[in-house]
Parts: sequence; structure tokens; C-alpha cells
Amino acid sequence: MNIVMLSPGFPFEQAYFTRALAQTGARVIGVGDQPAAMLPPEAQQHLAHYEHVSLRDEEAVLAALRGLSRHVSIDRVECLWEPYVELAARIREHLELPGMTLEQATWFRDKEAMKQVLDAAGIRTPRHASARAGAEVWEAAERIGFPLIVKPIAGAGSADTYRVDSPEQLAEVQAMIRHVPLLSVEEFIDGQEFTYDTVCGDGDVLFENVSWYLPRPLEQRSHEWISPVTLSLRDTSEPRLAGGLAMGRAVLKALNFTDGFTHMEWYLKADGEAVFGEIGARPPGARTVDVMNYATDNDLFRTWAQAITTGTAPAVTHKFNAASMFKRAQGTGRISRVEGLDRLMRELGEHVCVLDLLPVGAPRRDWRATLLSDGMIIYRHPDLEEVLRIGDRFARELQLYAE
Repeated sequence: MNIVMLSPGFPFEQAYFTRALAQTGARVIGVGDQPAAMLPPEAQQHLAHYEHVSLRDEEAVLAALRGLSRHVSIDRVECLWEPYVELAARIREHLELPGMTLEQATWFRDKEAMKQVLDAAGIRTPRHASARAGAEVWEAAERIGFPLIVKPIAGAGSADTYRVDSPEQLAEVQAMIRHVPLLSVEEFIDGQEFTYDTVCGDGDVLFENVSWYLPRPLEQRSHEWISPVTLSLRDTSEPRLAGGLAMGRAVLKALNFTDGFTHMEWYLKADGEAVFGEIGARPPGARTVDVMNYATDNDLFRTWAQAITTGTAPAVTHKFNAASMFKRAQGTGRISRVEGLDRLMRELGEHVCVLDLLPVGAPRRDWRATLLSDGMIIYRHPDLEEVLRIGDRFARELQLYAE
């Protein structure tokens, strides 16, 4: 099987998906923006061929693949980086290949189109509208009412996402979103936020994961002092999660998703109601696939590759609650010292899977621009209360300083 992989080395996790595809026996043809010499080793060593071409230039990409198709058959086109999911669909249609169509890809990229499909399927979504910055946002806010959320129609993560509680706040936000061409204006749902992540093959859910955001992402990006946590839950049979799991499966059916990774976010209200947030035809970011690997003692990069190439994969079960925590230094400039780490590692080190903090002397990262912030910890434990206790200690006692 010859598989074209768009952007096989960026973001960095893509290299592991590229490697996993090759390890199934597929011949992987990379197409991406990075010069070949700049690809991570995991990608370089597992590509049968690489085309260096701008992914923003659709005609150039199609021309490169038309040329390749005269010499080798192309069986599939895969893309796990959200900005180019629609490009992958256009290539499939142009080369008459199986996989997600352009209409389906649009549902996953356009938050308004996504919610319209799910509304028609009877799935609970926030009240919503699409709008351009300016008068259209004001009109949508008047129809939906405050509080509301304003975010890009085709965004990823929580970039350019704002909670708005009043007309005065909306006026301030309007000044910050003028660069966004099309926005989603929707009802603010007050509740806890979870994910529903899957690997699918031939229309079946082969693996599913529920992660809990602590606190919800909008709060994570609003307060610098917070240490954001994504917690992959071992026990998804607890009753409070049932509505979200059922919703996730219904969403996949409504969007006719059959093969690959998905990452859905949903809200759990105080009264137990599950409300859809959004979904991407991609894995979760911020090293959450690593978190799920530590939760399952498995390799989900390979699970995805097997699902893509064979339509099936061995069963994967959760053995631990596993969490990532991102740390933000106090101060500005370069990391000057780290406090509390030695004590925490002596007492809790057996539960720590990954410790990846910026070294002393490194410049601080912009916490508003990247969730990775100034370092991360991945830790795990079979007991949920214990993993929450471990996280609380790292949040309070591990401190980075910059000056």
C-alpha cells in the first residue's frame, strides 16, 4: 500500500504517525513544507519518497502528486494536521481515492457547518451562529444572549477564543478578533469539560478515550498562574460520563466518520446534561497521545496506523489514570531556578513518566501562544483520587522562576 502523508514531520508528533505507518509495511510518501533535511529522524528514516512543496499552494501539491501517480500508484492520502484536512480531501477527490470527502472535511473544519449537521441529527449543541467581525457578531450576540463564546470558525484549540459576558466586553473582544475572517458565536455552556477521543477503522470505534480538562481550557488560557492538566480517565463506566460517550458515538455516526483519529470536546453541566463542543478529524495535541499511551501501556500511533491500513487493530484498554501538567514560570526573561523538584521526585517519582522542563538559562516561552509553556510532567496512577493528589502537589510545590 502506497500512502501519501501530508506534513509527515510537523507538528513533531506527526513523525511518530509516519513511522507507525511504515512499520505496518506501507510505503509512505511524504508531502510537506519542511525541507527534507529538517524532517525529524523518525520521519526521514521511514519515508519512501518526499516532495518538498508548500501545502498552502493547492495547485503545486496536486501537480506534484499527478507527477508521482504516473510512476507509482497512490492508494490513500492521510493528514493529521488540522489546517490541511480539507486539502487532503481535495486530493482524494482529484485522484479518485477512498477516504473522507471534501464535504465531510468541511464539517470537521467549519464549526458552524459541523453544528448544523449535528443539530439535524438531534444532538445537543450550544445555540450558535457564524458571523464576521463587526455588525454580524453584534447581531448574533443579540439573538443568542450573554454569556457567550466567540471563536474562529476554522480554529484549533483555544486560540482567539473568548468568553463574553456583556456588551462592554464584546466591544473589547471585537478589537482583538478583527484579523479572524469568520467567527463562531455560541452559547456559553457552564460546566466541566471533557474529551472523547477515538481511533476508528472501517466504521467501527476501535479505541476510545475520555480526558478531563482541569480546569477547562478557557480558564487555562486566561490565568498565567494555572498549571493546566489533561487527565485521561481509567474508568469511563462511571455514570456521569455516559451521556458524553453516547454523544460521541452519535456524532461520529452523524458525520459519517469511518477511519482514523478523532478528538471531540464536550461539556458536562451541573444537572448532568452532556453538550457537544467541537470535533476534529485528528488526534488531540499537546502530547495527549503520549498521555493516552501511558494510560494504556500501548502505542496508539501504531493502533492508528493499523486501523488505516487494515481497518482493525488489537484491543487497547486503560490501565492507569494518566495526566499531563504544563508549568509556567514566574517572572520574565530566562529560567533562573526550579524549586521543589528534588523533593517531589523523591516522594512521587515512581509515578512520573515524563519530566520535560526548560533548563536553567533557557528563555521563557509565551504561555499565551503555546500550551506547552515552560515544561511539562506526565504522571499516572491506577486510582483517580491518588492521581489528583499527585497533580495537586506538582501544581503547588513545583515552581519555575525567570528573570
